[in-house]
Amino acid sequence: MKIRAVISAVALVFLLHAPSLDAQSTGAGSLADLKTRAESSDFKETSRYDDVMAFMTAVQKAAPKLVHLTTFGKTVEGRALPLAVLGAPDATPAAVKRTGKLRVYIQGNIHAGEVEGKESAQMLLRDLAQGKHSDWLQSMVLLIGPIYNADGNEKMAPNNRGRQNGPIVGQGQRPNAQSYDLNRDHMKLESPEARAFVQLMNDYDPQVAMDLHTTNGSVHGYYLTYAPPLNPATDPAIIDLLRKDWLPAVTKAIKTKYDWDFYYYGNIEGRGEERAWRSFDSRPRFNNNYIGLRNRVAILSEAYAYATFEDRIKATSRFIDETLTYANAHAASIKKLTADADRRSVIGSKLALRAELERAPEPVEIILGEVTEEKNPISGNTMNRRADVRKPERMPEYGTFKATETERVPSAYYVPPGLTNAIDRLRAHGIMMTPLKAAQAMQVEEFRIEGTELAREFQGHKERSITGAWTAAERQLPAGTIRIDLKQPLARLAFYLLEPRSDDGLLDWNLLDDALGADPKVYPIVRTRN
Repeated sequence: MKIRAVISAVALVFLLHAPSLDAQSTGAGSLADLKTRAESSDFKETSRYDDVMAFMTAVQKAAPKLVHLTTFGKTVEGRALPLAVLGAPDATPAAVKRTGKLRVYIQGNIHAGEVEGKESAQMLLRDLAQGKHSDWLQSMVLLIGPIYNADGNEKMAPNNRGRQNGPIVGQGQRPNAQSYDLNRDHMKLESPEARAFVQLMNDYDPQVAMDLHTTNGSVHGYYLTYAPPLNPATDPAIIDLLRKDWLPAVTKAIKTKYDWDFYYYGNIEGRGEERAWRSFDSRPRFNNNYIGLRNRVAILSEAYAYATFEDRIKATSRFIDETLTYANAHAASIKKLTADADRRSVIGSKLALRAELERAPEPVEIILGEVTEEKNPISGNTMNRRADVRKPERMPEYGTFKATETERVPSAYYVPPGLTNAIDRLRAHGIMMTPLKAAQAMQVEEFRIEGTELAREFQGHKERSITGAWTAAERQLPAGTIRIDLKQPLARLAFYLLEPRSDDGLLDWNLLDDALGADPKVYPIVRTRN
């Protein structure tokens, strides 16, 4: 499609959704009066899809040289996913990359009942258009996608989030229109939203990505918790940057400026001596873990569900501001870190395929809190409200993961051309592959299957695991066989998708079931050691 046609189509999408906000905005120069739905309703409501589109259009009209709008895909129900680009001459991936700046993607609303990121992202866009933090755009290009689960956002109800404290009029639902949890779809890519997201990652290749959430779990004393990538197959330099410097710096700045406590994400589990602070899952189906396997810096935030809606937005906005302040000050070193990770070969090393939570060497001080109950004045449902209580308690922490099973990274995998589901996913992820031009006899390793097991149903799948071992074999590989060379930037991701014992790979998600059959003996994908 010609560039002019693309621009016209994008403009039409935004114009079609602009009218709902025109009454409170007057175009250029109106940013001081422009408010999100949350702000204009005194934090009783959250933005609907049309509100977001109209807000972004109004910001762009007021600052057309600074704010460039585009879309990066469509939802199940056909809603265009909006993206604002700042710090580049236009919104195209080529223009963004040509700047040479650090690229940062900020995403809200993957779970559409967790709406603070959607509101904070809009407010950030308005602040930047007003000239605030102009120094950031000297070192960074910001890609802002406020409303990822746009379909789920429109299915609003006041009881979608249990005892979450507002917005009292209601919020969206957790899954998308397919009833998929989009934060479990990063490996299997069954939703158009996840396809759009990985295409954005391939096209714009942001070195940093923020995913903005709201907690579901324990009563604690933190206004916000966060997580880096948790999968132990992630490049260690990315983890070290976040755990040893970046996240501690943000935490310290928030505490110094606002006396608010932030900490690593966790839930309190167990009782008595077993009472501990435990993180969530390390599998790359989760956004932050997936991005880590792509050699990119991933930061997840979780505003505290029982703080007021206004305070949750404030906590998220403060977290974004301090995170971007650090990124601005260290832009060159962050770019170098991710470039080094891309260049670093993992062939011959051992990487994790399965993992479990690891207990920290010493107990840590966790800040507990209290809540009071109150009625939602519209629905009558009971909500929890954060009390201003901070109760430090030392307890074991399980905040990181250790590998329970590793495997040597081969030099290449060979995928039979008939495995169209597998090839489709690999291509969508952006993994480099080359088809064999002619049949070839090769010494390879094949995985001989000793046992297979199906888990309970989840997201429409019964996840499969197999046991067995790699053994030497000779194969005649037909023309068209897909070669996946592991000397490539996405080697860690390719490894996790293709290894048969992976806890989140193609086999796990039943994408190889047709090839395996009812009584599988040999894994259909082979590999080479050298």
